[in-house]
Amino acid sequence: MQCHYCDREATFAPEKDGVRVGLCDEHFRERFEELSETDALDAIEQEFDADQFE
Repeated sequence: MQCHYCDREATFAPEKDGVRVGLCDEHFRERFEELSETDALDAIEQEFDADQFE
């Protein structure tokens, strides 16, 4: 699978509601940084109860 943003090979392919989006390392980091600047990560953490993985 290719990255959704460029022609590189996707390293990550998150899926939600049956839709997969390929992301290379660089674009994954960029999207992650964008998410970290919002409340989105807190919402994801609560949804998955991140403490259960410790």
